[in-house]
Amino acid sequence: MNVLVNTLTLKGLYDVSGVEVGQHFYWQIGSFQVHGQVLMTSWVVIAILLGSATIAVRNPQTIPSGSQNFFEYVLEFIRDISKTQIGEEYGPWVPFIGTMFLFIFVSNWSGALLPWKVIQLPHGELAAPTNDINTTVALALLTSVAYFYAGFTKKGLRYFGKYIQPTPILLPINILEDFTKPLSLSFRLFGNILADELVVVVLVSLVPPVVPIPVMFLGLFTSGIQALIFATLAAAYIGESMEGHH
Repeated sequence: MNVLVNTLTLKGLYDVSGVEVGQHFYWQIGSFQVHGQVLMTSWVVIAILLGSATIAVRNPQTIPSGSQNFFEYVLEFIRDISKTQIGEEYGPWVPFIGTMFLFIFVSNWSGALLPWKVIQLPHGELAAPTNDINTTVALALLTSVAYFYAGFTKKGLRYFGKYIQPTPILLPINILEDFTKPLSLSFRLFGNILADELVVVVLVSLVPPVVPIPVMFLGLFTSGIQALIFATLAAAYIGESMEGHH
């Protein structure tokens, strides 16, 4: 009897593990299945960023104006975030923090500004890359690797001493903290972007198209704030690992 119950329980868990939210368009690469729609929208975002960077550095002027002035302002903004959170050794981390901020910012805005729904797929539909949990988890794991690398390269094996500070009794909690950081980063970003797009879709289906416009503008604002929060927390984690304080 117990064997039968355990078998049914395992079968139930297996069935639950196969549940998907929505439909997905998969690509088969070797023995791996990847979300094709996420890769396509991510490539579009990367193309926008590379195209913008090419325009910014194509003909630099001593006295910036127009687009060069805008991109220099963005770079200065990212430097300020990095310096504030990391400290005087922020320089090598500006490219990483900047890449995180710009990719998330453009991805979030692409969900509201680009007509993804016009492109039809065999299964699923296109949306912002950050509307997929796989993207946000990947970004959070990259952040975790970055702050581990920052702390280890500066302190060596002494870096792991933080897990028994201020007392060895807190070792499990300190280890758990390193697991909760990427979880909170990924689910915060994913949840906010998914909720914003769902609200707009529901309002468009229920009321005239003009009514949801204020909500869409609010979504653009919150999307930018989410990119700023993610980049700021990533820089703060890197600074914390290098300084060794909480």
